[in-house]
Amino acid sequence: MSLADIPLTTLDGQSTSLADYADRAVLVVNVASKCGLTPQYSALEKLARDYADRGLTVLGVPCNQFMGQEPGTAEEIQNFCSSTYGVTFPLLAKTDVNGDDRHPLYAELAKTADADGTAGDVQWNFEKFLLAPGTVVANRFRPTTVPDAPEVIAAIEAVLPS
Repeated sequence: MSLADIPLTTLDGQSTSLADYADRAVLVVNVASKCGLTPQYSALEKLARDYADRGLTVLGVPCNQFMGQEPGTAEEIQNFCSSTYGVTFPLLAKTDVNGDDRHPLYAELAKTADADGTAGDVQWNFEKFLLAPGTVVANRFRPTTVPDAPEVIAAIEAVLPS
């Protein structure tokens, strides 16, 4: 099964998949509301707005696997994201990114190595996977790499649809 075929659910319960974004670059990020890295939402939203017309979609994936830092309901998560950080990019339903209940999306994404050549489990909240159009994994950035870091911007620019 390709990444595009993996069934996903939006935060509001609608069915979707990466096939809906197949003609776009997609930055998939596992997010959390009560994490020291939560302020990355601001930079993610800026990327989403600045690059939307050029073919980038940021896709947030709430996850409560790291010290319970995303404990809220779907409504609480949506309210927090929109009221605190003005998030307008799509959010998926709360998802496990590691372990026995790891979502199939993350089972595939975790096979991708980072810049140091290390694949495997997601390390923490705000790990980023950049998909090129056609849902091809292009890059993996670890949680402390901020969304607007030069290497992230360069990677995004390199995979934007023409």
